[in-house]
Amino acid sequence: MSPDEFVAQPLFGIALSVICYSIALIVNRKRRWLHPLFLSSGLVIAFLLAGDIPYEAYRVGGDMLIFFLGPATVALGIPLYKNARRIQTNLAAILGGITVGSVSALILSAAFVWSLGGSKELMLTMMPKSVSSPIALEISRQSGGIPELTAVLTVLTGLIGSMFGPALLRLSGVRDDISIGTAIGTAAHGIGTARIIRDSELQGSVSGFAMGAAAIITSILFIPLYSLFR
Repeated sequence: MSPDEFVAQPLFGIALSVICYSIALIVNRKRRWLHPLFLSSGLVIAFLLAGDIPYEAYRVGGDMLIFFLGPATVALGIPLYKNARRIQTNLAAILGGITVGSVSALILSAAFVWSLGGSKELMLTMMPKSVSSPIALEISRQSGGIPELTAVLTVLTGLIGSMFGPALLRLSGVRDDISIGTAIGTAAHGIGTARIIRDSELQGSVSGFAMGAAAIITSILFIPLYSLFR
């Protein structure tokens, strides 16, 4: 089999993703702040550029891995169920934090784009970046934003939040598991949740709940905010 034929096979994209992620996990053991997804994505991009391999060839196998995102997200329900009583006890505080965080994310994103002279389209593209990708993309698409750019901004938000969020919270004096889980789930959605669940199951379960609740709350709050731009 020639090299061109090999890269066209689904096995190429799957193998490259697994190898790069394995390397990223090894590096992450020494550099805990560096998220494996961030590093593995960089390694994949570097390999494709170095080998002059088109993204379409990698995507044949990469799309097969996307299928497992659904089951992986559903799996977050297990720690959520195990810590349901703790979440229920602190439900009012958690929902309050999620609501404040969601409102802040929407308003600050819009204010940031406006302050730099960005267009209405760019503003609507950036506003939903703090919720999970499927919700963010649909909000952007329905409101007149650019879904493709929203996807990029959403992933970057999750990566930045997962790499620096926990340390920033500790630096600010926030050390309670409930508070950390609420903040990360609201601001950094699934990527942030996957990061902190390795440190604390309670943090991960609260973050998973916050991620889902933030998506609902943001979708509702976006309606009156969107009316201001019409």
